[in-house]
Amino acid sequence: MKRPLVALAALLALALPLRAQEASTAEAAAQAAQGLREAARMLEQANGARDRLAALTGTVRAYEDGLALMRDTLRRVAVERARLESDLNADRAEVGRLLGALQSMSQTPEPVMMLHPTGPLGAARAGMMLADVTPALQAKAEELRAKVAALTEIEQAQNEAATTLREGLSNVQTARANLAAAAADRTELPLAYTEDPVATALLMASTNTLDAFAAGLAQTIDERIATPPDEATARMGTLPLPVEGEILRRPGEADAGGITRPGLVIATEPRALVSLPVTATLRFRGPLLDYGTVAILEPAPGTLFVVAGLAQVFGNAGEVLPEGAPLGLMGGETPNADAILTGSVPEGASARSETLYLEVRNADGPVDPGTWFRLD
Repeated sequence: MKRPLVALAALLALALPLRAQEASTAEAAAQAAQGLREAARMLEQANGARDRLAALTGTVRAYEDGLALMRDTLRRVAVERARLESDLNADRAEVGRLLGALQSMSQTPEPVMMLHPTGPLGAARAGMMLADVTPALQAKAEELRAKVAALTEIEQAQNEAATTLREGLSNVQTARANLAAAAADRTELPLAYTEDPVATALLMASTNTLDAFAAGLAQTIDERIATPPDEATARMGTLPLPVEGEILRRPGEADAGGITRPGLVIATEPRALVSLPVTATLRFRGPLLDYGTVAILEPAPGTLFVVAGLAQVFGNAGEVLPEGAPLGLMGGETPNADAILTGSVPEGASARSETLYLEVRNADGPVDPGTWFRLD
């Protein structure tokens, strides 16, 4: 893989004024380049890894981080390019007048230029004025030369970064497809119980609320094999959220339609990876009521994490999924490189077009997610 963002970082560090925002842009560019190089290396090695699923999970995360940083860096560079172009356009009229005056002077015979209407004293004063103006003209010429050089290098860096961006977007799609295939092929996961699919289907058909469905989950167990480990209780209040994103609504906050729910609504980027914050038993996966595709996890006896809004869920009911394992992928379509480069893709929070719903329940019903998760 090329190293365009390393050059971009150096360019931003040298060509732009050393303000804090521009210094952070150069740092972000270097981090994006490093992240994508590492992700490409991980993708090449994943097929031969002992734990292929874990390797691909790390690969997808590395690509997500690197691509997010690259998109942010390219937007900042586009802003700086626009500023330089605006400065050059603003200087164009002034430079044109200066060039016109210099050209007129160059066409005047030298003996005539030595004369002044007011005599020798005026000629001397005019010479002193020209001597004072010359350094300023030279400084202005150097400033313009530096702006033109910086603009040329920014255009070159943008073109190289665009190639790397396209490679990264293509590779992350491959990594996600490989991750889904590896998750479907895994057979080594321990089982807490075996599922009775008929009982699950009857429960889904006979319930119209999440409360009723959660209460009836015990009916779906065909045979209990083992008691899964309880690692979550000791970590209550410290668990990370299962996906990178921004909390849009907290429990009890109404959406645009006036509907309130007792869980969190988290905005994520399209196709974002959702993973397990702690070891848990997968109690259910599939479409449920109006929640879309749902995964219900049991991290501790009597406690359920309801995760809804995924496009894909990995695993089968009854399996004990380890901490950090991929749970699934969000829906939506990843923007292509052209859309990102032309600025037609929203930035910041607006780019997170998908939403994940996270609810925590116990025997008494929903509880505050902050009891289990870090919400800062």
